[in-house]
Amino acid sequence: MISIVIPTYNERENLEELFKRVDHAMRGLDYEIIIVDDDSPDGTWMKAKELSRMYPVKVIRRVNERGLASAVLRGFREASGDIIVVMDADLQHPPEVIPNLVRKAYEGYDLVVASRYIKGGGMEDWPIYRRLVSKGAIFLARVILPEARRVRDCVSGFFLVKRSIVEGVKLSPTGFKLLLEILVKCKPKLICEVPYTFRSRSRGKSKLEYMEYINYLRHLLRLAIWRLYS
Repeated sequence: MISIVIPTYNERENLEELFKRVDHAMRGLDYEIIIVDDDSPDGTWMKAKELSRMYPVKVIRRVNERGLASAVLRGFREASGDIIVVMDADLQHPPEVIPNLVRKAYEGYDLVVASRYIKGGGMEDWPIYRRLVSKGAIFLARVILPEARRVRDCVSGFFLVKRSIVEGVKLSPTGFKLLLEILVKCKPKLICEVPYTFRSRSRGKSKLEYMEYINYLRHLLRLAIWRLYS
């Protein structure tokens, strides 16, 4: 069983295409989709339940909780699979890449990162400031956290992790960057990266706001302190 954990907030209009593409990509594989929705005003969770009649979808509606990383952790707890894929619902992470991640897991890798920064990867129509912010975030992480140097795209939100790596580890990320938390605290032995192109959002509104940059810096500081005292 492969569990695909997708945190959502106001992504109703993307779900139908997302599920269709995931189902096509996962043909021949035993999988489930876990939608963890933060009580979206647009009724994302309701749309997901409607589509669960056609696709293997489990819907968790969180009424009094917020946050992408905590939603993913809730998805981990609800997942049935030994292999867990984390991705966004906005179609910027192409579902067609998932089988490539799964193939590497079958080869024995504990953590497989979908990467924009290895050969074959890239960003579609990203403005210069977004590229600078992304590379700046990676540079800071690599300076502060030695574990971040094990991959080129340590801030990717699209990755696969084996359940055995995260089980029993207390993860408490701040903001969006759960991958850094896994790299530092779970200490996976075998890691690889698979290239992908980060797509432009065609529908809906980006959730990345100014406060997330502050949360990212706080997260780096917390992980650095954790490393010091662990």
